[in-house]
Amino acid sequence: MTTGNPDTGERWRVGVDVGGTFTDLALVNDATGAMSIHKQLTTQQDPSRAVLTGLETLLARAGVAVGEVSALAHGTTLVTNAVIERRGAKTGMLVTRGFRDVLDIAMERRFDLFDLSITFADPVVPRELRLEVDERIRYDGAVESALDPDQVERATRTLVEEHGIEALALCFLHSYVDDRHEAAAREVVAARFPGLTVTTSSEILPFMREYERWSTTTVNAYVQPLTDRYLRRLEDGLARMGFAGSLLIMTASGGMVTPAIARRFPVRLIESGPAAGALVAAFLGEQIGEGDLLSFDMGGTTAKGALIRNGRPLRRYEFEVARAYNYKAGSGLPLRIPVIDMIEIGAGGGSIARVDDRGLLAVGPYSAGADPGPACYATGGDSATLTDANLALGYLEPDAFLGGRLNPDGPIETRVAGPLGISLDRAAWGIHEVINEDVARAFRMHASEIGFDYRRCVMIAFGGSGPAHAVRVARKLRIPRVILPVGAGVMSAIGLLTTPVSYATLRSGQILLEDLGAGGIESGFRPVIDQATGLLAAAGIALDDMSVERRLDMRFHGQGHEVEVVCSAGISPGELGKRFLDAYAAIYAATPIDAAIEIVNWKVEASGPSPEFARGYKPFPGASGTDCEVGSIDAWDPQAGERRRWPVLDRYALEPGQTVVGPALVREDEATTVLSPGDNMRVDSMGNLVITLAEEEA
Repeated sequence: MTTGNPDTGERWRVGVDVGGTFTDLALVNDATGAMSIHKQLTTQQDPSRAVLTGLETLLARAGVAVGEVSALAHGTTLVTNAVIERRGAKTGMLVTRGFRDVLDIAMERRFDLFDLSITFADPVVPRELRLEVDERIRYDGAVESALDPDQVERATRTLVEEHGIEALALCFLHSYVDDRHEAAAREVVAARFPGLTVTTSSEILPFMREYERWSTTTVNAYVQPLTDRYLRRLEDGLARMGFAGSLLIMTASGGMVTPAIARRFPVRLIESGPAAGALVAAFLGEQIGEGDLLSFDMGGTTAKGALIRNGRPLRRYEFEVARAYNYKAGSGLPLRIPVIDMIEIGAGGGSIARVDDRGLLAVGPYSAGADPGPACYATGGDSATLTDANLALGYLEPDAFLGGRLNPDGPIETRVAGPLGISLDRAAWGIHEVINEDVARAFRMHASEIGFDYRRCVMIAFGGSGPAHAVRVARKLRIPRVILPVGAGVMSAIGLLTTPVSYATLRSGQILLEDLGAGGIESGFRPVIDQATGLLAAAGIALDDMSVERRLDMRFHGQGHEVEVVCSAGISPGELGKRFLDAYAAIYAATPIDAAIEIVNWKVEASGPSPEFARGYKPFPGASGTDCEVGSIDAWDPQAGERRRWPVLDRYALEPGQTVVGPALVREDEATTVLSPGDNMRVDSMGNLVITLAEEEA
């Protein structure tokens, strides 16, 4: 799809979101608002190939030369998938003597007290690749045992020559207080083994809890060589095409960083694509005046939900990857990185349907992905997938969606309908509805954990599969309205174009509030601010164009965990204490009397200016002036329990202010919206489809 008029000025930018099944691209002109979008299958063996070929196709379609593109913003699930599938580099670890087993001891918590057979995610560095060295810095920064450089060299040589490691993690006790031993060890390794990738825990996460810090550091080291190779292939391919603009990479916290920063901190790229989706949902919510939202992003492999409160996505500094059990916190590898708070499950267009050992229908979490893909893609897949079911139900048109070329009835009949002894329509509807219920259940659990009421929010749905499932999922969650933006199928790629360059970080530094002298708050923030703004300055952002957000983790002295408090520049210790008491009372409804307050972690997010496209967002142009109804199709009507003739509408022919009462299919290039019987759809002034659920079922 292309909108607006091409412009020969060098104001074009491209957003690219690489997913497990599809690679989405969006091209925008900041000055005119002209936009083109494109979607194609991901090349799983080398995702950079899909990026490069997709970019060529997109630019050719829009009539834009690659030399006119000033920036390419990139989000990817590469790092996430590498950890889940264990495709990272062979990684070694040097630790303080006596602490070799910290990664195995973990938190000493059982995430399920009554399951005697539970398993945990294995560390990315096995025990035999963790070697101890004699060194120790105390909690107050005093050196108890000096570091022996020769011992560091011998241990590293053992790991390199006997085990063939590609990456090394240096994780020493209390390095968040004083990093001199990790820095010295890094110099030794760099001098003796220049080809080895080295990560220090004090650089990745100067955080006081050893297990989370070391787990984060080892994952960073584990994916660093893979990330470097991918970015090198991408940069080389772009250079061959003649691209001379800036390449920016999305992080899990929703900020953009340069390839140099991405190479140093690849763990920050986990969930970078989904983060862009949550940000664009918040951005659209601001445009339409809605502050409390559920961002629902469903693609070919996964479904993601993010909660937006008062116009801002919820953020946190902890995340789990590679969970051994779906939905169960504590079963994965903990990462202490700034992330947008979201829930993700294995539910997407490629989710494989089967009859399980109990004789019940199960769909996902396994996906056919892009290779071999759903059966209807005609690329070698023979499994019954969600996309096959939606095509069989009439919710997708065979000639109007990407890849649809074959009849999907065979796999559904053989693998689902036959074993269950039901009709093909019932089997396909069962696949569709199981996914809806799985998504709704996951979102329901996520919202209940933080006290979010879906009945008072609006859903913004997007992704290649999101519009086909949004209304049914919203009905299960009792969400009254669903909004589907133009270009919903590639919305995460568009979201990449609305995000400024930014970097978020933290540093542990315990101090009692009463011990802070004049300027003590500013002194505590200074090294964290310098790190964040320094990285932005290296990316070419002027200091005057940066904004800095400050937050503190605070607690009553003696407590084990903290409450986050927003901290403005120039705040006094007395005012900060009041803010903490208010934040504490808001969570726990009461505060202890006469207990000392302490600061634990200092958090900073530095951001550059918003892109011009975001500051002057222009809606898509109006209707094409043609009849919006372009045909009809036999589709499964769940209320009637039989097939009915549903109209098919052209999304690009709908006029602002136009209303439609379901049932109907609304077709666009990258996605199809399923409007249930009785639901009311209105086109707003920006071209969004605003669906109000039928009252009798809301």
